[in-house]
Amino acid sequence: MSHVVTQACCGDASCVFACPVNAIHPTPDEADFGLAEMLYVDPVSCVDCGACVSACPVGAIVPDTKLQEAQLPFVEVNALFHGAGREHPAQAPVTPILAKDPSRGGLRVAIVGSGPAALYAADELLKRPGVDVTVVDRLPTPYGLVRAGVAPDHQHTKAIDELFRQVEDQPGFAYALNVEVGADVTHDELLEHHHAVVYATGASQDRVLGLSGEQLPGSATATDFVAWYNGHPDHAGDDVDLSSERAVIVGNGNVALDVARILATHPTRLVSTDIADHALAALRESAVREVVLLGRRGAAEAAFTLPELIGLLGRDDIDIAVEGADLTRPVEDVMIGQKLSALRAAVARPAREGNRRIVFRFATSPVELLGDDRVTGVRVCRNELVTDDGIVRPVPTDDVMTIETGLVLRSIGYRGVPVAGVPFDEETGTIPHAGGRVNGSAGTYVVGWIKRGPTGFIGTNKTCAQETVEHLIADFNAGLLADPSRDGFAAFVRSRVPDHVDVRGWRAIDRAERLDGARQGRPRRKLTRVGDLLGAAASGPEERRRWRDLARRRGVRPAVVHRVEASSSRVD
Repeated sequence: MSHVVTQACCGDASCVFACPVNAIHPTPDEADFGLAEMLYVDPVSCVDCGACVSACPVGAIVPDTKLQEAQLPFVEVNALFHGAGREHPAQAPVTPILAKDPSRGGLRVAIVGSGPAALYAADELLKRPGVDVTVVDRLPTPYGLVRAGVAPDHQHTKAIDELFRQVEDQPGFAYALNVEVGADVTHDELLEHHHAVVYATGASQDRVLGLSGEQLPGSATATDFVAWYNGHPDHAGDDVDLSSERAVIVGNGNVALDVARILATHPTRLVSTDIADHALAALRESAVREVVLLGRRGAAEAAFTLPELIGLLGRDDIDIAVEGADLTRPVEDVMIGQKLSALRAAVARPAREGNRRIVFRFATSPVELLGDDRVTGVRVCRNELVTDDGIVRPVPTDDVMTIETGLVLRSIGYRGVPVAGVPFDEETGTIPHAGGRVNGSAGTYVVGWIKRGPTGFIGTNKTCAQETVEHLIADFNAGLLADPSRDGFAAFVRSRVPDHVDVRGWRAIDRAERLDGARQGRPRRKLTRVGDLLGAAASGPEERRRWRDLARRRGVRPAVVHRVEASSSRVD
């Protein structure tokens, strides 16, 4: 028997270093680590010790005898990755941690952004004694895309927030939430109070199609749609019209698959998740029965990952159709071959009565969005696929048709946005840097998507943060970071933003959402308005007692209850 990595894989490599026989690859020191869609257990090398299970922060590793039916394809996926054999040492090499020079005194660092990249960076910094970290974010809640980007039917992925809570519990950690850098505080003011500032602001701006009709009502971004159903305060009031029987998504990456899956899911399957109330109510009334995903190139070049595709195809309540692709053409890459094989198997299944359907339409590009007052359709053209030097390129043809729809969502990539006082590369949409050190800006560093562009997965930010933090510590030890000219950052923030949210406030929000969710058998019921979030942040011991009592009566996550109570006592 061996263990199997499944679609919940976050790729942070915790399992790699827990494995005593180096059976999980790629490892962070291997060239394909940053490109891999997930990590894979070698069934031959695995000794079934289970160390990886405990190390995995999202519960993605399962003994092959305990796999659910939808997870069975991952047995072959894990084996195929290791089929060609890999040269590697007996144990995955662990990069030593560069110690902070204690003779230089304490180190204070501000991190702007509170998503996975920020919290992995905070964790790396706090491994060194004598370091204080303040995580600053304009929203009253942390965790970035883990809270507002991961689909509500992927609760296993959201489990990584348990790891983030452990980071928050470390001495020297602080939050300054509901504080916007560039408005409430400036970059220079952060540097006045800290030795260094690390930017982890992500890639929050969607790329545009540049087509006629793109600004019509009924045309939006997949990112905004995801934020809407996840209860992001910026989008809680969005008016999403689901009255059309067909929705069209331009793009076919993992975000596009998430959106398509949520649109095609019967609302009863979402009732037990943390989906926002307003989104659940709208989906109950939705007329959407078909979702079309447009991809410029073929199925072999599709942007979605094999794990996400397998997860979708494992659903028995959603039918799959494929248009405009040759699913039988030979490919050298075994994982791409698995994608084509999985699509062939899905297409061969008979349609099931009452099921909604997702259509993968390949070799197709949008030409124009149609409509006067709002979107009524999208005109598309068929592409001819031409291979130049091994790269498949779509060439538009005159074969044009119209797809009737009232909802078009684009999901064609993302880019970062500039921060006042910090260099920015408009072409790449990132902050220019060398190994995480921001070019021409002493004491300023960068991690995550704003550093490397929108690539990788949640856990990829761990190795990204390690590189940046190592350079930050080296600069501090070398005396290259100026000592802060001002103390008392918490008091300074309070003077600027009296209703900012600290660790205690965030834990109060967390308790309130979990308490409300537990009453309905849900992991949490999200607060989606800033005023409501700030109100919950100000709640006191009475709310904690209610959460504790309900949790004990219903057996709701006792380990979390204990940790929340302990941390609440610490910060009260």
